[in-house]
Amino acid sequence: MTDLVEPKKVDIVYETEEPVRYEVIDSVAWITMNRPQFNNAQNGQMTYALDDAFNRAVQDDNVRAIVLAGEGKHFSAGHDIGTPGRDLHHEFDKRLMFPPHTNKPGAELLYTREQEQYLGMCRRWRDISKPTIAMVQGACVAGGLMLAWVCDLIVASEDAFFQDPVNPLMGIPGVEYFAHAYELPPRVAKEFLLLGERMPAARAYSFGMVNKVVPRAELREATAAWANKLAKQGRLGNWLTKQSVNHVEELRGKRAAMDAVYHMHHFAHAQNDIVTGNSIAGVSGTSAAAANKKDAGEG
Repeated sequence: MTDLVEPKKVDIVYETEEPVRYEVIDSVAWITMNRPQFNNAQNGQMTYALDDAFNRAVQDDNVRAIVLAGEGKHFSAGHDIGTPGRDLHHEFDKRLMFPPHTNKPGAELLYTREQEQYLGMCRRWRDISKPTIAMVQGACVAGGLMLAWVCDLIVASEDAFFQDPVNPLMGIPGVEYFAHAYELPPRVAKEFLLLGERMPAARAYSFGMVNKVVPRAELREATAAWANKLAKQGRLGNWLTKQSVNHVEELRGKRAAMDAVYHMHHFAHAQNDIVTGNSIAGVSGTSAAAANKKDAGEG
C-alpha cells in the first residue's frame, strides 16, 4: 500500500529553450526573463533558469552586481496559470532539499512544489551576497512582485504598476513570498491585498517600495548607472550592508510571518479545491488579465 499517486500526464509546449538570458557587462550580470509573448509569466522552466542565472552570477568573482529585468512590455505578469508552457506537473531536480511533488496527492502537491519554486527560491535569491536591482517596466503582478521584492533596489519606469489581485480573484491572501506588510505600511498593504488594485510606480515610490522612477526611455540607463556604481564598490562591504538590513527585517519577524501566511495561502488553495474543484478557483491567465484590465478601466 502507498500514499503516493501516479504523476499526472500533461502536454507541455515550451515556446523557447531560453526563458532567461544572461550577459555580463562591465562587471554587472544582466539576468533577463525572456517570455515576452506571455508577459514573462513564470513557469518552472523559467524559475529554475533564474536560479541557474543567479547562481552563475554569484560564482563569478568578476560579477559585482546583478540586474533582474523582463523582456518586452512588462516585467512579469506573475506565475504561469495558463500558457502552453505551464509545467505544474513537471518534476524538476529540486535545489532546496524538498521531495518530488508530482506524485503527491491532493493539497500536498502544491504545498510541496511552492515551498521550493516560490517561497524557497525567493528566499534563496534575497540572500545573494551581491547587490541586486530589479528593473521594472509595465506590469509587476502577483508572482512578479516576489521577483522584484527579493532585489535590494527597485528602479521602475513611470508606466510601471504593482498589483497582487489574488484575493479578489481567488480568495487567496497574497502570493507565497508574503512581504506585503514589510514593503508597505500595514493599512496600505491591506488596501493592496483586499482590493487588488494597481499601484502606480509613483505611489509605490512614496511608500519606499520603489527606489527610483524614471521615464521608460531612461530605465535601462538609470538602472545601469546604479549597478555600475555598486560594481565599483567593495565586495565585502556591499555584502555586509545587505546582511545588516536583512537581519533587521528578520528581527522584525519577516521570515516567521511568511511561514504563517504560507500556510494560510495553502489553506485557501485547499478550500478552492473543495468548493470549486480547482486550487485557483478556475481562474486562468486569460480571465485574470481580462478582469485586471476591466478593473483598471481598460476594457
